[in-house]
Amino acid sequence: MKRTEGGGQAGGAPATGRRARLQNFSIVSLRDLVVASGPTALLVVAAVALAYWWVDPAPPRSLRLATGQENSAYEQFGKQYASLLARDDIRVSLQPTLGSQDNLQRLLAGEADVAFVQSGSTDGDTMNAATTDHGDLVSLGSLFTEPVWLFVRDEARVARLTDLRGKRINLGPEGTGVPRLLRQVLDANGIDAKDVQIGALANTPATVELLAGRIDGLVFSSAPEAPLIQMLLQTPGIRLFDFSQAEAYTRRLPFLTHVVLPRGIVDLGRNIPAQDYHLIAPTATLVAREEIHPALVGLLVKSATAIHGGAGWFQQQGQFPSPKYTEIPVAPEAARYYRDGPPFMQRYMSFWLANLAERLWVVVVALTALLIPLSKIVPPIYVWRVRSRVYRWYGELRAIEQAFEESGPAPDEDVRGALQARLDGLEDRVNHISIPLAYADELYRLRSHIHLVRERVRGWQQDALRDQIA
Repeated sequence: MKRTEGGGQAGGAPATGRRARLQNFSIVSLRDLVVASGPTALLVVAAVALAYWWVDPAPPRSLRLATGQENSAYEQFGKQYASLLARDDIRVSLQPTLGSQDNLQRLLAGEADVAFVQSGSTDGDTMNAATTDHGDLVSLGSLFTEPVWLFVRDEARVARLTDLRGKRINLGPEGTGVPRLLRQVLDANGIDAKDVQIGALANTPATVELLAGRIDGLVFSSAPEAPLIQMLLQTPGIRLFDFSQAEAYTRRLPFLTHVVLPRGIVDLGRNIPAQDYHLIAPTATLVAREEIHPALVGLLVKSATAIHGGAGWFQQQGQFPSPKYTEIPVAPEAARYYRDGPPFMQRYMSFWLANLAERLWVVVVALTALLIPLSKIVPPIYVWRVRSRVYRWYGELRAIEQAFEESGPAPDEDVRGALQARLDGLEDRVNHISIPLAYADELYRLRSHIHLVRERVRGWQQDALRDQIA
């Protein structure tokens, strides 16, 4: 029984050795493949890093939007932008401001990324100096017209602008842009601003003062969606001033347009207003700092289309947003969006997935340009690496054969033993070579050559032995 166990153990050792040797053979040599493709992998990593650095970084996930006063159209639209951008995981931080001029200064000072700016606000030396100091701004398109709403009490008896002399009229804080705008309008009528008692209250407290009769009128420049506009249009005793010379104003002040508030547009049943009103209107523009991420430009224009693209009191369907009616140069990405629509990938993917695909596209092109030539280099290097593990032993085999030839016709026993030992050692090392099966013929060819040299040595020894016997 012990002998059987012993026999099993004795028989198991060679089998284990054979299995170990068989495991040395594989379809592909991973080590040689790694060594051969290592430089290529490094070049690919370097190319990816370079392409990633060259391509614009991922868009930021937050945005600062300067809006306007409480209960203004800017404030209402700002909330809509924040809601739409939140769907694409962009957090919009709304900044309440005094209005257009304040928004413009915040942009130039880097305190806001995007803001609503009224046309005409960028005229003058102040803007040019600020732009020079703080960098350029870009327009993302005009959004809507902002009529100049001059509301007066009936008892103020204001039929023409010249009737404003001596009246208490609130124009709002300087940051709104309205004071500057109305001064230009008054100047066009030959009225010195000093002849009017100008107030600087914000919209909401100014409305309270008007309703209380403590001021004669107030001026807004806002979209009709503003809650205060809607309320004043329906308040008894408060009348909207009719700019009957609106067309002439547009000739004198090119940043203005002539719009008409149609009869009954507020309430058809009650016929509010009871007549058509001619108004002068600057245009609200979405303005951003020049360094805004290009992907955010397209997303903002898309949101603007959803918010301002419909028909309104003063606009037709699809009239806004538009690259027209803006004094600030339109951003190239915004102009492209208006011309071609949203980018191809954003039509079928979410914003972030499309942005990632667009950014990786450059990387894919770089990798393709790099991998095509490298793919022709790696296979020959791999083949050379595998075959060199066999071919390098031919040098040793050739040295043994040369030593055999140089030993003369009758070498002594020590020389013959040394040559035989070198052949045994060479054969043993060759038997332990790990090589892919596809190149096994190279290994067997080497072993046959070792056997050939061994036969030459053995025949040489037999000839020497016969000579000694003779």
